[in-house]
Amino acid sequence: MTHEIPWNDERWKAAQSLIESAWASLEQRSNPEVLQAVEDTMAALDQGILRTASPGIHGEWEVHEWVKMAVLLYFPAHSSRVLEAGDLAFYDKVPIKTSFAASGIRVVPPAVIRYSAFVEKDCIVMPSFINVGARVGSGTMVDTWATVGSCAQIGRRVHLSGGVGIGGVLEPVQAKPVIVEDDCFVGSRCIVVEGVHLEQGVVLGAGVTLTGSSPILDVSGSETHMLKGRVPARSVVIPGSMTKNFPSGPAQVACALIIGQRHAGTDLKTSLNDALREFEVTV
Repeated sequence: MTHEIPWNDERWKAAQSLIESAWASLEQRSNPEVLQAVEDTMAALDQGILRTASPGIHGEWEVHEWVKMAVLLYFPAHSSRVLEAGDLAFYDKVPIKTSFAASGIRVVPPAVIRYSAFVEKDCIVMPSFINVGARVGSGTMVDTWATVGSCAQIGRRVHLSGGVGIGGVLEPVQAKPVIVEDDCFVGSRCIVVEGVHLEQGVVLGAGVTLTGSSPILDVSGSETHMLKGRVPARSVVIPGSMTKNFPSGPAQVACALIIGQRHAGTDLKTSLNDALREFEVTV
């Protein structure tokens, strides 16, 4: 998911300064220079020049708060209007992306990709929804009725199966978006929200729900280890339950279970098929 971002370019330093000043002062938000900086930032997001979060050192991700501020400042600067896409009509402030042929992506009606979301070439977007500020890497499949929320970062060669819900976050601006790294497979009707991070090659079986506080139990070894908010690379995950004690007594609550790992160093499709077969995972 690496991508060279021109953060040191003087143009973007100036835009950042203007946007951060306007964020702190309502009076500055109508300044023509601020409005132009917001428009430039949104266009750069739309073209993949900028992004709302990017990978840093040691696997950590950096949230670019001023870019998210620009997205939020875009809304009050525009009025809702009729937007048309063939026979479909909408009423909104944010345009719908077009020119898919030139972008090298296949988009099946009635899929919607909003302006400022960036989808790299060779993606297939079935009838689904990709929200503002999101980024989807090349070779990724966004399957039917999947949702990619605002500012979510989806890697390359990812498969988001039917009905997957990838959560979005615009506010607070410092909040980390959902991150799905390269080569992940997210099974049908999975929900991944609240800044959860799937490292490279993770496989989620159908129906897994991951929130920022969801217990993720690694039961693949001789001892159980609990994680939250992050799934290690190549983990194979299925829905599970665990006992939790309440004042009225114990009850079962949902969790996610890491039951094994995909094999490293093999063909991606082969390793996925082997993992699904070996661990009897439903997707």
